[in-house]
Amino acid sequence: MARVAFVTGGTRGIGRAICERLVADGMKVAAGYSGNEEAAAACAKTLGVMVVKGNVGSFDDCAAAVKTVEAELGPVEVLINNAGITRDGMLHKMTYEQWSEVIRVNMDSAFNMTRPVIEGMRERGWGRIINISSINGQKGQMGQTNYSAAKAGLIGFTKALALENAKKGVTVNVICPGYIDTEMVAAVPENVLAQIIAGIPVGRLGKGEEIADMVAFLAGERAGFVTGATLTLNGGQYMAA
Repeated sequence: MARVAFVTGGTRGIGRAICERLVADGMKVAAGYSGNEEAAAACAKTLGVMVVKGNVGSFDDCAAAVKTVEAELGPVEVLINNAGITRDGMLHKMTYEQWSEVIRVNMDSAFNMTRPVIEGMRERGWGRIINISSINGQKGQMGQTNYSAAKAGLIGFTKALALENAKKGVTVNVICPGYIDTEMVAAVPENVLAQIIAGIPVGRLGKGEEIADMVAFLAGERAGFVTGATLTLNGGQYMAA
């Protein structure tokens, strides 16, 4: 039987690349999205995935989305917490809404999505949870106290959850991408982007497919001994101990 995977933020950027790879690996895939109907329709048509609309910052939305997916595809066995937003600004000028919205979408979402699926994974004795953090959750970034805090929180969340579920056959890992060639990065001013690339030892942006390859391994049958790991995919830009 094909495994069922749910990818949040799955219709664009890194999330779409992950969906494409998991489909190629034979999984039944659901892609979550929040508002871009055009991208969702294109993803569903091109990749043949199920698309599910909802706000990952809302526990009720997440519970409803999981219920919808499981009714159509079966129990969620692989969860990729990928959805994220930025609301950048220096802390001394940041509004509470800029702070709280990023925390809700980037950090609270991990609980909101994991809670409805974790009991089933434990009962079945198999599960894969993969959280997508960021290089800036490891090293910090000016103008991103909210984003860096949320992405660092995912690393701690991953380690604790991995300990709780290791004996139940459920692995939990976190990937920290560097700068990836997505729509969000493409929107960065050209001169700023050039400076970013100059700081990457391999001399280029990463590709969504490269993140998807790592996700595919962690989501697979052969990754049962990998849990609680933080994997950095950033072209050597930040080398964590």
